[in-house]
Amino acid sequence: MSTTKKGILNKLYIVFAFVVFFMLAILIKLTNIQYVNGEKYRNLSQQLTLKNDTIFANRGNVFSDDGSLLATSKSEYEIRMDAVTVDGEVFEKNIRSLSKSLSNLLGNSASHWETKIRKARTNRNRYLFIAKGLGYINYMKIKHFPIFKLGMYKGGFIAEQSTVRAHPLGKVAERTIGYDDYRGGPGIEGAYRNYLRGKFGWRMKQKIAKGQWRPISDSNEKDPIDGKDVLTTINVNIQDIAHHSLLRQLEYYHAEHGCVVVMETKTGEIKAISNLGINAEGNYYEKRNYAVYESIEPGSAFKLMSLVAALKLKAIDTSTIVDTKDGKYKMYGRYIHDSKRGGHGVISAAKAFEVSSNIGFARLINDNFKDRPADFINALKGMHLDKKLGLKIKGEGKPEIPSPGDKIWSKNALPSIAYGYNLRMTPLQILTFYNAIANNGEMVKPRFVKEIRSRNRHHNFFDKEVIDASICSKKTIAEVQELLKNVVKLGTAKKLYSKNFSMAGKTGTARTEYGNYEEWIKDKRYVSSFTGYFPAKNPKYSCIVVIHKPKVQKGYYGADVSGPVFKDIAQKIYTSNPDVKTINANDTRNFASINEKYNSYYTISNKAIRTMPDLKGMAEMDAIPFLENLGLKVLCEGRGKVVKQSIKVGEDIRKGETVILKLST
Repeated sequence: MSTTKKGILNKLYIVFAFVVFFMLAILIKLTNIQYVNGEKYRNLSQQLTLKNDTIFANRGNVFSDDGSLLATSKSEYEIRMDAVTVDGEVFEKNIRSLSKSLSNLLGNSASHWETKIRKARTNRNRYLFIAKGLGYINYMKIKHFPIFKLGMYKGGFIAEQSTVRAHPLGKVAERTIGYDDYRGGPGIEGAYRNYLRGKFGWRMKQKIAKGQWRPISDSNEKDPIDGKDVLTTINVNIQDIAHHSLLRQLEYYHAEHGCVVVMETKTGEIKAISNLGINAEGNYYEKRNYAVYESIEPGSAFKLMSLVAALKLKAIDTSTIVDTKDGKYKMYGRYIHDSKRGGHGVISAAKAFEVSSNIGFARLINDNFKDRPADFINALKGMHLDKKLGLKIKGEGKPEIPSPGDKIWSKNALPSIAYGYNLRMTPLQILTFYNAIANNGEMVKPRFVKEIRSRNRHHNFFDKEVIDASICSKKTIAEVQELLKNVVKLGTAKKLYSKNFSMAGKTGTARTEYGNYEEWIKDKRYVSSFTGYFPAKNPKYSCIVVIHKPKVQKGYYGADVSGPVFKDIAQKIYTSNPDVKTINANDTRNFASINEKYNSYYTISNKAIRTMPDLKGMAEMDAIPFLENLGLKVLCEGRGKVVKQSIKVGEDIRKGETVILKLST
């Protein structure tokens, strides 16, 4: 008996020892968790249940040169409800009035909303979805609804803000205005992102059921700071003219793509830039910024550069004689052709330029520089033709002008370069040279932005940048200016001549994708261009039009395809601005009218508007996004500024209602 009792006691001692050991282990572990690694586990717990949620700042606006909106950020709000936190007595007293208010604003019946919220309360849903995509005006309305007006903790009101980017001009100049997203930040939006993006804020959120997060408090831990605004050089009227002129011609010739740029001669300000490519459905849209990135063989447009280089080196003068034969001439085993059947015979260098003789230029340059080709190439490079412009906009194409000794250099290189082959330049680089001729030899850098500002504060001005004060002598400038006028009056572009307004420029027609000549003959492909300036005397604007792969059956010469676009733009600018000859192009800081538009936009847009404002005098591209932010649908009659509105000033605004704007034309 004693033996059995002793055995039982031993077993109890073992169990007791095990329990004590187990309790000590637990105590040690708790001590370790609480004190030794306490900070680590507390941080880990917070990481799993709390987070700092970024609040993105509103991006700055992008404006045209007169203060009209090109790109803006619209605030959107997502509304949710913590259906549990509301006091029971408050909930029962106000649920019906809240449901009626939600029904009036968002649709669905009041009973639908009451049933939805009651069900969420029963299921202890602390993150009930109410609505998303609300503008600021509707956000302010819903924030003051019954129950919601008590805030987050007493009223369960949860609002999360986000911003979306809107382009009031739609797809017009979209690639130049740009984006700052997965597309790589092209255009002005990408180039000036550091100014536009502002500084982000943050808000603490807590993880709740089903992986959802809700804000901990009504206020932000750090409020975001909105980005600064960019005032561009783009002129809305000229942009509209250029875009539609190019579009019509692309559609008529069934071309693959094209671009047009209008530059202010004295300042280098880009007043319009349109880049249109065709999609699979046959529609044209802003596909790529061809004017900035696409390096092409200029063809006859480069004859101006060849002529200036030869005149600059005094190898020839405009009266130098050259024999163009019968329009077909063999040089170093290859035939060179002129467009005129039978050729031009013996003509002067000036005439060779006017009629765009490939043979004439090949012989003039080859005869004078075959023994010293480096002199000619260096003269071209001395006029900055081999260098990028250094644009802030991303993706500028690299110009390529081969030199003797390069892999692609051959005996044919020199005569080919003379009439625009065997080298590459972008449309904007070509235009910059022509603009220098129009500007009496001063080469200025193309400029897309005038200044950076925020509300009434001016942060940065971007003034004219001179690349070269004088690319050649005044005598040479005067000579080629006269020849460019004669191209329009007497030469390849004479069909564009008008007594009503003067232009000067050069046609360009170049083969493209001609590596396999036999294939090319079966399907001929050309690049047509026209580059020049207007008026011919004291030019205000320079312009380039480039159209790729027009349907050959309809035409492909620069004078036929691209020239009419140039003429249409010049003519309409003359018509809309009869004082074009006397405008002071150096007046780059006259911002009185711009300030008025700029500030009035902010004054109006920052008010919680419940009645119809007076829109008279507001530009179309400002009025449309403004009204859409109020929840209205907009129909426009005409183009320009608002002269009449269908909803009278002071009338109550109802979401979804249509307002008709009559615009000046």
